[in-house]
Amino acid sequence: MPDTRPRMVLNDGICNACSYHNTKGEISYEQRREQFLSLVRDADVHPAYDCVVPFSGGKDSASIAYRLKFDLGLNPLLVCYGQLIWTDVGQYNYNQVAKAGFDIVYWRTNQDVSRKLAKRFLIERGHPKAAYDAAINAVPIITAKQMGIPLVIYAEHGDTEYGGLVLSEKSRRERDLEEVLEHCVGDDARNWVMDGISERDLFPYIYPDDVTGIKAIYFSYYFGWDIHANAVLACDKMGFKQAGWNRTPQDALWDWGRSDGSFEGFDSVDDAIDGLDFHLMYRKFGFGRSTRMAGRLINYGYMSREQALGYIEAFDHEYPEMYLPEVLEYLDMDRKQLDAILEQHDEHLNG
Repeated sequence: MPDTRPRMVLNDGICNACSYHNTKGEISYEQRREQFLSLVRDADVHPAYDCVVPFSGGKDSASIAYRLKFDLGLNPLLVCYGQLIWTDVGQYNYNQVAKAGFDIVYWRTNQDVSRKLAKRFLIERGHPKAAYDAAINAVPIITAKQMGIPLVIYAEHGDTEYGGLVLSEKSRRERDLEEVLEHCVGDDARNWVMDGISERDLFPYIYPDDVTGIKAIYFSYYFGWDIHANAVLACDKMGFKQAGWNRTPQDALWDWGRSDGSFEGFDSVDDAIDGLDFHLMYRKFGFGRSTRMAGRLINYGYMSREQALGYIEAFDHEYPEMYLPEVLEYLDMDRKQLDAILEQHDEHLNG
């Protein structure tokens, strides 16, 4: 990963994601599996559910839920904070998970508030999903507290797996409130009160101050992490579909179709606004969706650096056209207005 990734830590030119990846061969995941099962056994018993799994509708959370239920014999409750603009393939995949045998609590929050926050943070931060990031962190914890389910299992610790500032060894396996607010959200959602949005309206975005009785952990610490393997499992076991932009073998890895800005179509295909969010990442930090995915697939051994550079050159800069009409309608603006906002965030391109 490039050193323009926020919080990236380099040591002699090697990012900490690669450094961590190189230690995985020394980890006994069988031992960690037993540690995980011990955590489950020691947790207070809920009459129906063993744990909460934060569920976006995508491949990673779906594959975790599948492995917990069908490989480990647990009964997870899936908690979903809905995408800003569900894509057709995202809604299809969501329904496939429900049909596979899971209970899902779905939070469809005030869409007027959601739209206003998306537009605000598009303009202020170049990140229309900033409030979404807050909600997907807060809603599963809120639900777990309300229902008395003591264990919440998140997917991966991003700063460990993809490079970033790791606060402590403990934070690789357990959710840390300080880290959530500083790294995942950026501030306390109570600061977002504005005309038309009260603190009461912001309830789904506010991470609880008191998480006593709730243990939140990362699946990736105990079982290892491979997002491509997660995609394959979701396709094979639950019939997931992939994105389909320019579906040709020469354009798309494994002929799975691809998303705007990328060479693959299995990651972040649930929300129509994701293409814009990734494009802003390219404009602000100088690396886009293809670089982000290629770094991970190189680490996992699915492609070479030479292959990755070809995909990056071809697609990293790509403008997010696929869902542009839906995005413009959601944000209540036209293409000219959007492009003017994008230009304000051209820190990389103007630098």
